[in-house]
Amino acid sequence: MTPVGDAAVMPSFAARWVAAARPRTLPAAVAPVLVGSACALHAGGFALVPAVAALLVALLLQIGTNFVNDWGDFRRGADGPERVGPERAVAAGWISPAAMVTAAAVAFGAAALLGLYLTVRGGAAALALGALSIAAGVAYTAGPFPLAYRGLGEVFVFAFFGPVAVCGTELVQAGHVSGLALAASVPVGCLAAAILIVNNVRDADTDARAGKRTIAVRLGTARTRGLYALLVGAALLSPVLMGSGGAPPSVLLAPLALLAARAPLDLVRSASGSALNQALAQTARLHLVFGALLAAGIALPALAGD
Repeated sequence: MTPVGDAAVMPSFAARWVAAARPRTLPAAVAPVLVGSACALHAGGFALVPAVAALLVALLLQIGTNFVNDWGDFRRGADGPERVGPERAVAAGWISPAAMVTAAAVAFGAAALLGLYLTVRGGAAALALGALSIAAGVAYTAGPFPLAYRGLGEVFVFAFFGPVAVCGTELVQAGHVSGLALAASVPVGCLAAAILIVNNVRDADTDARAGKRTIAVRLGTARTRGLYALLVGAALLSPVLMGSGGAPPSVLLAPLALLAARAPLDLVRSASGSALNQALAQTARLHLVFGALLAAGIALPALAGD
């Protein structure tokens, strides 16, 4: 852990805040917006400005959640000196707890302001989804019932980085949610949850000591590694099922992401401790690659004029 005020090792002001935002996690916010926008294009309702606004909202919600998580895990003792993951800003003394809470409020507030524009497009449903997203971002590690400490983190991530984000993105552009968006949101949510599983397998020992009852703590790391493989496999198989259910055949581009899946699957199966940091980055990359390929497959017929 970096001592407070140690000028020799204290990162710059900008570097501290970039680290706290956790840029490696941000693809989880980008992929569902790409897929949701592709669904809107497929439905003839793509709109650039709402698409960009939805992307900014998703990124701000993710950053705000990361800030709350940094503060919440520090407050509950989950980010101690024995942590094997990347340094956390509050625990390292880079950012004060009060400043982190303020930054989270600013990120969520900015998301809410942009969300007001999106509610003009998506109506009460978009307003409800935005409010729920902010509430879930706070409740993930804060409040009287922190989701991450009750083994519900993966459920939260699947829901809000899958169906909520994909369908919400289509809603604010096309004005409705299609069956294609619902189907496409499932593999996107599976891979988002897989990112968190890597994090929780890596931190299982320290989380257990801090009373953080993640799925990896509850099931044990061996079973949770199996769950990771199941989620990745389900995501890669989903486009095949989508194609048989009426989605354009070009969605079969998405399983090409298997090429990006082999390395993290091997690492999660065999590695432990800090070696899983690489698997975490690789799974985030897989999520983005899969999302981009799925979005391309959904959008291709519309782009080709079919």
